Amino acid sequence: MSISLNYRYLRLQAKLLLLLGRHQAAMARFDRMLVVRPDDRYALASRAHVLAQQGDRLKAIGVLQQLAARHPGYIAGWFNLAYLLEDSGRLAEAEAAFRHALDIDPAMDRAWYGLALVLIRERRLDEAVQALKKNTELQPMSPFGWYQLARVHVDRQEPDAALKIIRHLKQFEPKVAAQLERETGLGVAGCF
Repeated sequence: MSISLNYRYLRLQAKLLLLLGRHQAAMARFDRMLVVRPDDRYALASRAHVLAQQGDRLKAIGVLQQLAARHPGYIAGWFNLAYLLEDSGRLAEAEAAFRHALDIDPAMDRAWYGLALVLIRERRLDEAVQALKKNTELQPMSPFGWYQLARVHVDRQEPDAALKIIRHLKQFEPKVAAQLERETGLGVAGCF
């Protein structure tokens, strides 16, 4: 069997095994794929995904670091690496990975949101506001960026700005607006 045909067969098997929930068997196929093609983007990304799902963040981060080194223009690799780093408390590395993703595609709203979460955890609230504004500009109907932006305004002692966001959220996400009202104590009853 030719290398190309063998590789395609392994990839098809791996995809099927993932669909069937047989992650260990799929991992064995990814390992064999990486023997055939050591820089294979699909095998590396899939391997990292399975490791993360299994709760082995450290190994998943290692695989994603390999992926980023071998495929520096692959935005999903940087984005996933950044989120795992942020979730692991490795904030400086997470920030760098989110910024690398944004260098590749400045319109990736999820990367702006992730960057903002890192900046919030580091208490760099002025920078977080800018990242969240970019996120909400790119994704105006998603409540997540708006929610975080309101929370940052409260932390910065800017209740009027937070109230403005709560009013805005009432127009399309009233449950999120109500949650913000409860959490912040800022009421905008009757505002629509």
